[in-house]
Amino acid sequence: MLPAPSGGASIIVIYGPELGKRLQLGTAPFEIGRSARCDLPIDQESVSRHHARISFDGKDYWIQDLGSTNGTFVGETAVQQQRLADGEQVRIGRSILKFMTGENVEVQYHEEIYRLMTVDGLTEIYNRRYFNEALEREMNRSQRYGRNLSLIMFDLDFFKRVNDTFGHLAGDHLLRHIASIVKARLRRDDIFARTGGEEFSVILPEIPIEGARATAEKIRRIVETSQLIHERQVMQCTISLGVVGLRKDLITPDDFYKAADALMYQAKQAGRNRVVG
Repeated sequence: MLPAPSGGASIIVIYGPELGKRLQLGTAPFEIGRSARCDLPIDQESVSRHHARISFDGKDYWIQDLGSTNGTFVGETAVQQQRLADGEQVRIGRSILKFMTGENVEVQYHEEIYRLMTVDGLTEIYNRRYFNEALEREMNRSQRYGRNLSLIMFDLDFFKRVNDTFGHLAGDHLLRHIASIVKARLRRDDIFARTGGEEFSVILPEIPIEGARATAEKIRRIVETSQLIHERQVMQCTISLGVVGLRKDLITPDDFYKAADALMYQAKQAGRNRVVG
């Protein structure tokens, strides 16, 4: 039997059940699927019983789809068989795995665990934990130095309808798409996070409420005019946004968050696909 590469190779769950779990790869085939007999069992309807297999050919690791219903993806590309490169992400159903190999796998693993504490594995933007810390930090800075600070919250309209019509895999794809197109239009200093299932927030340091409204309207238009093709079907969605600037009556981060959340709810009550605040 050919030896495994020095330093070893692993996969780590970066999104889905057992988040952060690390499994070492050797020279034997490693199977992923819904079956409890798989090396990595994933109990999801979107995962086939024997979904994919990772094999070692003496030099490289390869992933092979085993005729699954929903496909095996490396990055955003569906593959039948493909060599895995260090750092690549593999999507099996609604779970995302990261492949790691080389001399510093142990270091990479600890770095990835640290990253998972701050980044949402699905959308690759900040998570709720990081958002909470950042909001408190930026509020303290704003209150101490008398600087502007604004907060935008938005929620996808009728997202349940997307999941019911196209399936949860399509819903995940849409969330990644929205996060990507919005992130590309924000400033480097803006803090963009997924703060709920289909809920997102943007912290805008140094920006007064008027500028935040303009940013929110820009985000609304970007999403409204964007199209996503998933399995030959065109998906479009709109969002409802609440915008608030930091005021003297907003004492805590929770006050600030709830103020933006209430305005977002008003946008939904007023007919959706609009900015309120």
